[in-house]
Amino acid sequence: MLAERTPTIDRRRLLRRGAGVVGALVVLSPLFAWAAGQVGYTEPLEHAASATGATAHTVSTLPALLPDYGLAGVDPYVGTLVSGLVGAALVLVIGWLAGRPLTAQRDPR
Repeated sequence: MLAERTPTIDRRRLLRRGAGVVGALVVLSPLFAWAAGQVGYTEPLEHAASATGATAHTVSTLPALLPDYGLAGVDPYVGTLVSGLVGAALVLVIGWLAGRPLTAQRDPR
């Protein structure tokens, strides 16, 4: 009964739209980085750490894949773009892998 009322979803159209939105955000990421630099934006946790004196005792236990959203030796805006591409790709792959078992149970191919 519920299946009769559930609208069908064109998966390709949905994927194209989603990829378009993610792609637009990734392409705009250098603009966001530039704008953050123009207004002097810093992460709120950096303010809290400096207010409590925690920045003097920082220890990195887990190295980051792309620390500070950039690449060493590369223009910061290009580094931000590459970081956005890598991050978006990782999220899409993880989401796709997590969704595979759900779609296999519902719609066997």
